[in-house]
Amino acid sequence: MRSLRSPSVPARAFTLIEVLCALVVFTMAAVVLGGAYVNVLNAYHVIDRSVRSDDDLRFARAILLAEPDLKKAEEGGSYSTVDSRQVRWEAKIEPTTVADLFTVHFSCQVDDPKSGTPTRVEQVFRVLRPTWSEPGERDKLRAEAAKRIQELQEKRR
Repeated sequence: MRSLRSPSVPARAFTLIEVLCALVVFTMAAVVLGGAYVNVLNAYHVIDRSVRSDDDLRFARAILLAEPDLKKAEEGGSYSTVDSRQVRWEAKIEPTTVADLFTVHFSCQVDDPKSGTPTRVEQVFRVLRPTWSEPGERDKLRAEAAKRIQELQEKRR
């Protein structure tokens, strides 16, 4: 059989070098895109775990702030979530020089069996809780505040 091409026209096809170069470029692009995809999946996983941990922290803090008894609030507490996470919290509560105002040193630990590493968060905040005050101490602080206010008003006259 004879070829239909004339001998003077060169063949129009890719050389082996060109095909190998195209495969190398395609492979490099696939590796880069695959790595980026894995990084995105890992970021979603970390954010999801962080959101769940933040929800647990907010719930433990809400339990603390809902407790009307100072002694029980300082004891802390623990609970288990639906996802088998263990949440433990405790608080150190100190009165301030203002009646019914307390400084709370709150610490919460979330043990997640899936991640294997516990998350521990410590916060310091102030809260106005009349039920945590001793009545005699509250009256004393209010009298001192009234005295300071009266002294300030006398200085302004």
